[in-house]
Amino acid sequence: MNSVDLLLHPVRLRVVQAFLGDRTLTTAALRAELPDVPAATLYRHVGVLAGAGVLAVVGERRVRGAAERSYRLVLEATSVSAEDLAAMTADDHRRAFTTFVAALLADFDRYVDRGDVGGEGVDLSRDGVGYRQVGLWLTDEEFTELAGELRAALQARLANRPGDERRRRLVSVVHLPGQEGPEAVRR
Repeated sequence: MNSVDLLLHPVRLRVVQAFLGDRTLTTAALRAELPDVPAATLYRHVGVLAGAGVLAVVGERRVRGAAERSYRLVLEATSVSAEDLAAMTADDHRRAFTTFVAALLADFDRYVDRGDVGGEGVDLSRDGVGYRQVGLWLTDEEFTELAGELRAALQARLANRPGDERRRRLVSVVHLPGQEGPEAVRR
């Protein structure tokens, strides 16, 4: 199975996302985070990801006679190869982007629902939630520089550990070219 098919299955994508932030989770902890995914389905997809080297077993202990494994995400294994990207058709890219956006929407729905359950309501400012889109006029070189700066800013924080009042946050980035044409040339 190529990396695109492996990672862009909706359930496997959610499993991978649950591990983001250098987390170690048992399957029981993962089930608690993904309560809407049937246990058998979750175990099957964890097995697929572990078999593909995306999840690594980092611990094992006996619980009521059964082995309970702890897993960690192998971040390098979550990258889609240049070869797989080059082989993708326009429809493959649409499917991949749709899966990504659907996962993002589901994350936002769970956030909004969590606010309703807790009785505190949703407070984007308090919770540090935001979604914005800006238009920038950049040369290819300026865009490459901006993308490198964003990558460096995120990379500098990937080593942060839990604690010290830190909260796990999901940061999603999408870059798209703006519309080209006569109306786009106005300055």
